[in-house]
Amino acid sequence: MSKRFLSGNETFAEGIRLAKPDVISAYPITPQTIVVERLSEMVEDGSLHSEFIHVESEHSALSCAIGASAAGARAFTATSSQGLLYMAECLYYASGGRFPIVMMNADRSTALPWNIYGDQRDSLSQLDSGWIQVYAENAQEALDLALMSWRIAEDSRVSTPVMVNLDGFVLTHTYETVDIPEQAQADAFLPPYETENRVDFDDPKNLAFSAGPDTNYIFKYNAHRAMLAAVPVIAETEQAFAAIFGRRYPGVLEAYRTDDADYVLVTLGSIAGLCRETADRLREQGIRAGVIRIRYMRPFPHTEIAAALKGAKAFAVLEKDISFGSEGTVYTNVNSALQKAGVQLRGANYIGGLGGRNISAGDIEQIFADLEAGADGVHFIGIGGDGNG
Repeated sequence: MSKRFLSGNETFAEGIRLAKPDVISAYPITPQTIVVERLSEMVEDGSLHSEFIHVESEHSALSCAIGASAAGARAFTATSSQGLLYMAECLYYASGGRFPIVMMNADRSTALPWNIYGDQRDSLSQLDSGWIQVYAENAQEALDLALMSWRIAEDSRVSTPVMVNLDGFVLTHTYETVDIPEQAQADAFLPPYETENRVDFDDPKNLAFSAGPDTNYIFKYNAHRAMLAAVPVIAETEQAFAAIFGRRYPGVLEAYRTDDADYVLVTLGSIAGLCRETADRLREQGIRAGVIRIRYMRPFPHTEIAAALKGAKAFAVLEKDISFGSEGTVYTNVNSALQKAGVQLRGANYIGGLGGRNISAGDIEQIFADLEAGADGVHFIGIGGDGNG
C-alpha cells in the first residue's frame, strides 16, 4: 500500500480505478464532478483501461450503465442532488433488472431554494428504489466501499445495484491521508465480473421485460429477499476485505459505547466522528453517552439497531433530512426497528445540516442534554420551537 493526501472524491476515484470497471458513464454535477474528472484522466493516461462515455444528462448516465451491465460489463456512474432525482426513473430499471451497478452519490441539498451544499435529502428520498444504500464516514472508508460494493452487488445471492453516499463537500472535498492498496491486492479481493444476467446470443434471455399482475409481485418479492440476503454477504465481504487489506468494518452499523449507555445518539455519514468525540467528552463528565452510526440504510439494520438501543433510557436520531409533514426518514426507520423488536424507548428526532448548515459539538451536546431532560418529538437544530405542528 501507498499513502497519499487526497480529497474524498479523489480517494473514491482511486477505489474505482482498482475495481477496474469496463464502462464509466459520466455527467458532471457539483460536488461529484471531481470523481469523473479523475477517472477520465486515468483512462487518458492508461492507468485505467475502461470505456469512458460522455453522456448528455444524468438520466442518460444511468441508462448507459444499465445497457453496459446488461451486456455483461462492470459499470460505474456518479451523480448528486438534482442529478440523482433526474435519473430516478432509471434507478428502478436498474434494480428491477437486477443489474449490479455501483454508483457514487455526493449527498447534496435539493431545490428549491437552490443550494449546492451537503445534506442527505437526495439519497434518502430514494430508499424505496431497490438499491443498496451505504454511507461513508471518511475518505478511507469511501475508497474501501468502492471495492466492497461491487463484490456485494455482484454476489449471485444479491444481484442488486449499490449507491455509495459521500457527504457533499464535508467529505467529497476534504483532504485526508489515505492508504491506496496495490492493484494485486484489489485483484485478489474482487474477481473479474461474471454474470448470467446479460445478453447472450448463444443462450438467449429476455431482459427488462414486462410482467402482468399474476407474476409482477413475485419479481418484487425476489428483489426484497435479495436485499435481505445482502446482510450476510456484507459481513462475508468485510471479513474477506480485512484478510487482504487489514482494515475491519463493523457491518451494517457501528455501535460506539452503547453497552452501558443511558442516552444514545443515532446518525449516519461524516457527522458520526464529531458525535463520538462529544460522547467521549460527556463520559468524562459522568454522562453515559453512546453513538450508533448507521452504515447501510438499505438493507436497514432492524435487528442490530434494536439490540444496540434496548438498554438505553432514551435515544435521539440526528439526520440531515426531513419528510415534510411527518419526521426525519431515518427516525421513522429506527422507530420501526424498535417497534418490531418490542423495545419501548423514548426517542427524539433532531433535524440539522439542511443546505449545508453547520452542526457543532455544542449542538450535539445540547441533544444529549435534551434527552436527559426528557425530550421527545421532532426538533430543528438552531430554530426556536419544535417540529411537531
